[in-house]
Amino acid sequence: MTAGTAAQDERVMPKGRDLYVVLGALMLAMLLAALDQTIVSTALPTIVSELGGLNHLSWVVTAYLLAATASTPLWGKLGDQYGRKRLFQTSIVIFLIGSALCGLSRDMMELIVFRAMQGLGGGGLMVLVVAIVGDVVPPRERGRYQGLFGAVFGVSSVCGPLLGGWFVDNLSWRWVFYINLPIGVLALLVIAAVLPRTGERERHRIDYLGTLLIVGWAVGLVLVTTWGGTTYDWISAPIIGLAAGSVALIGVWVLVERRAAEPIMPPRLLTDRVFAIGSAVSFAVGFAMFGALTFLPILLQVVHGISPTLSGVHLLPMMLGMLASSIGSGQLITRYGRYKVFPVAGTPIIALALYLCSRLDENASTLSMSLRFALLGFGLGLVLQVLVIAVQNAVSYGDLGAATSGVTFFRQIGGSFGVAVFGSIFSNQLAGHVEDLARILPPGFDPSAVQGNPQLLDRYPAEVQQGVLHAYAESISSVFFWAVPVVAIGCLLTLFLREVPLRATSQTHDYGEGFGAAPTVRSSRHEIERALSELMRKDVKALQLYERLGAVAGVALPAGSVWALCRIAKDGTVRGQDLAERAGVPIEYGRPYVDRLVDAGYVRRRDGTLAITGTGQDAAGRLFDARREGLARHVDGWSPEDHPELADVLTRLAEASLGDDADGGILRADPGPEPTGSRA
Repeated sequence: MTAGTAAQDERVMPKGRDLYVVLGALMLAMLLAALDQTIVSTALPTIVSELGGLNHLSWVVTAYLLAATASTPLWGKLGDQYGRKRLFQTSIVIFLIGSALCGLSRDMMELIVFRAMQGLGGGGLMVLVVAIVGDVVPPRERGRYQGLFGAVFGVSSVCGPLLGGWFVDNLSWRWVFYINLPIGVLALLVIAAVLPRTGERERHRIDYLGTLLIVGWAVGLVLVTTWGGTTYDWISAPIIGLAAGSVALIGVWVLVERRAAEPIMPPRLLTDRVFAIGSAVSFAVGFAMFGALTFLPILLQVVHGISPTLSGVHLLPMMLGMLASSIGSGQLITRYGRYKVFPVAGTPIIALALYLCSRLDENASTLSMSLRFALLGFGLGLVLQVLVIAVQNAVSYGDLGAATSGVTFFRQIGGSFGVAVFGSIFSNQLAGHVEDLARILPPGFDPSAVQGNPQLLDRYPAEVQQGVLHAYAESISSVFFWAVPVVAIGCLLTLFLREVPLRATSQTHDYGEGFGAAPTVRSSRHEIERALSELMRKDVKALQLYERLGAVAGVALPAGSVWALCRIAKDGTVRGQDLAERAGVPIEYGRPYVDRLVDAGYVRRRDGTLAITGTGQDAAGRLFDARREGLARHVDGWSPEDHPELADVLTRLAEASLGDDADGGILRADPGPEPTGSRA
């Protein structure tokens, strides 16, 4: 990075109020996409009751997950290539159109199609928000601001079920989707008005065929699990044909990915033991998490007669348990550098919690349910984020971005299968139990209608009420019982997860990956920039940093003078008044620090303008090199000399982080020259 480029980058970035407005709009957009993974859960029983199609219930969730998962790689690369602002606006528009059409749906098939459209836009929202933060926030501050977006996922995981239930109780289930419209329009207007067209353009060879093949085999396998044993027999021609076709598509996909210039998922990753095991465990955990979020509200609303709003309240222990263990495990990993223990302990907790949930019936107390839900959330929080850390820590720099995306991809795919399998088991079990109740059910009675309005049972005899509630309780219990073996396999796999000494970059956590289980698509460059930015934010105090760098680089100056030298070197020339404003001090206060630079021959002063000299440029170069070497120690083992892109990231971050406006305050803290000027 040249001095001119550094200064130019800083000038185009929004600052002050404009920056906060942009970040607020980005957080609103992220909230839209994150909420739609959880807000629908408490509204599902009412939706199915009004639109019918109990057998298709799982697809309301699955369609969104599959579309978001498959589209995120495309949005990320298209944004790099054609500019993120326009692509981001497009993704918001697609999401809003999908939301409006979901609210207008007249039957279950329409809702499923429009949910897929929502997922298509939602995938763009989630991946482009993170990339845009890197465009508008200086490198040293990115870790802090990107942490806010992890908090958005935490808020959405807690508030989503509550909001979904409140809308059903007080307005209509359609408002679960309509609420996106005013929020999305506001975000769209702010983005159009304030977000600059920043960010470097990067050419890509986009893997369209690989993406289509992923969608093909994923949809095929989900259809097998959805239709098998319900719509068709497991050994029927349609099921066998779908299964065979899906397996064939997987084979073709692997061949295509081997030849693709920029594959969605490099096949070599699948041969990496840590990635393969981490992805398999991630699949099992996603299976349990999304399945639980989909069917627990049915247990609460139908079996226990709890209102949609209160069913969201009853799910709070699960969400809070997940948040507590995600944050707690992250802090412990940072302190002790060990991470394998968390998935090894977390997966058995998930399995135990699912088994305990399978023992719930219509007589279970609120306390009993809350403790089981909290245990399930606690186990999920111990595993979700840690698997990402394990994979990031084990792969080479070139595969860092793809590995991060891959482990969250398999979590989403696991969620899609979990919802589909749970839905199939639930439908089969309920149908069987209803047949057993045929002798006591009134003619024309439809047990599925109870999902949207449990009070319907009040008009029937106690025997009918008890029979129907027991049928639902037993059906949902079967769902959780059959999830236990899937997670148990994950338990065994965690024992073979190889623990590698933790890199410093792996100790920086993006909690959004653990809270919302959102698909993540970043290049290796974006991922390492995020990690190094977070590490810089936690660096030593600015005063100590500049003192240390001056000593290492052989620049015998006070810390305030070192900061001024780096700032002037990046600008080339700068007015003394402007430099003082950057430092946040009166010009008289900062003049002694500049005097030291002039006396040393590093800077020339003429008519109030400061210009770097050749000697000063050399000294600043040594300071930037020292900073770069310090950052390089955080990526030990990845050999920047073998990765030109990584070497460029280190150089850029080193230059961007020295002479930064945020460090100007050291002129007040530095006990160097007296803060009174002796020269005009």
